[in-house]
Amino acid sequence: MSTKPQAIQFSVQPPDSERLSRLCGQLDEHLRQIEGSLGVEIANRGNQFRITGHHDQARHAQRLITALYAVTGQSQAITPSGVNMALKEVSRTRDDRDPPTELRMPKQRVYGRTDAQRDYIRKILTHDVTFGVGPAGTGKTFLAVACAVDALETGRAQRVVLVRPAVEAGERLGFLPGDLEQKVDPYLRPLYDALHDMLGPERVAKLVEKGVIEIAPLAFMRGRTLNESFIILDEAQNTTAEQMKMFLTRLGFGATAVVTGDVTQIDLPRPEMSGLRQALHILKDVEGIAFTHFASADVVRHPLVQRIVEAYEAREPRVQGVS
Repeated sequence: MSTKPQAIQFSVQPPDSERLSRLCGQLDEHLRQIEGSLGVEIANRGNQFRITGHHDQARHAQRLITALYAVTGQSQAITPSGVNMALKEVSRTRDDRDPPTELRMPKQRVYGRTDAQRDYIRKILTHDVTFGVGPAGTGKTFLAVACAVDALETGRAQRVVLVRPAVEAGERLGFLPGDLEQKVDPYLRPLYDALHDMLGPERVAKLVEKGVIEIAPLAFMRGRTLNESFIILDEAQNTTAEQMKMFLTRLGFGATAVVTGDVTQIDLPRPEMSGLRQALHILKDVEGIAFTHFASADVVRHPLVQRIVEAYEAREPRVQGVS
């Protein structure tokens, strides 16, 4: 694959100002959305287009623009949601090497340090639902948040929804002091910490205030449909089978979901009823759903954390045998 930026010039036919207006969107918002997602630069004069970027990404952008222009010929409107769905279809056709494994955040760069982490990022970028399963310290939550921020910054998602079961409170949040955000905040602290690292506390606070970043206790998700959203379900090992099914069926058009968890740290009264455990078995062959399994070798925290994880993994078969 070529690594040097190249320029591709082409035209869409036939020339039609109304169709071009629908294709480009208000203030060229559709072109900017494609640029942000594929990492290219798009310029046009009428029906003449010039795309600058790495060869494969530029070609993907050309095919996408041509396909969207064909849709305008059927008098169909082009919306950001429609562009997002078309981008996902393009992503699914790419070679595994094409999706980036480095994400540029406003305050830092985030990249996969291990093969499993790079695989995880690629799958999140190219699938509607991705499960990240493994021990603490492997970057499951942090990388999911990084992909969510990337989707928000590039226009592939209109909001980020953070979901976590509150098992310790029995999900009886009404008995806890404070408003909803104060009740749930302790359970979402790992997600907030990652967001603060990438966007800064002030911007996170503003986005939460505007509803662009939303906190959603798992128990309160029933009955909702989430369109054009990037949704993260963290600590999913503590969902019941019913809760997991309910969460996965909240997906709307243009939505991406990431489910993270560690099946060795289940806090439910009956661990065998974990919704994450059941989902890993039931959904393993469902098209559009991807799985990344992390191991102790993927731990990127203090070296002692890796040794602790390995010690517990060595004992795990015996512990399971006793239970």
